[in-house]
Amino acid sequence: MIYNPNKEIDVQNAITRLKWLVSNKKIFEIKQKREKRSIAQNSYLHLILSWFGLQTGYTLQEVKQEIFKKHVNPELFYEGDKNGVVTIQKWLSTSDLNTQEMTLAIDKFRDFASKEAGIYLPEPKDLAMLQDIEIEISKQSSKQYL
Repeated sequence: MIYNPNKEIDVQNAITRLKWLVSNKKIFEIKQKREKRSIAQNSYLHLILSWFGLQTGYTLQEVKQEIFKKHVNPELFYEGDKNGVVTIQKWLSTSDLNTQEMTLAIDKFRDFASKEAGIYLPEPKDLAMLQDIEIEISKQSSKQYL
């Protein structure tokens, strides 16, 4: 159940429900609901990641995981190590970020692309250039299937 802390009735219902679960020794989970990022923001991210990959020879997956998450934004995505038979690093998904965190990650990536790779990645408001990039990416991806 999702409760809105700005509504007194929801607060009371949440407290009542929690007390009932505890008193009846039920197993339960409490999770914070995070604000989702917008579909437009997600589309923009994938467009600039694809463009960066096209310019550098990396795949979209390589750019997203190795450069965007691990190299440029580890403080936002690195979750820690998971120990077992083999120790592995755990990395969050972009879907785990809220709008503000994603904006920060994208801004850092745009800065990295410009300073470290000499690649200009347009701002979301630069619709003409984004459309040109989308067309170019579409051309390149259709070539792989010929």
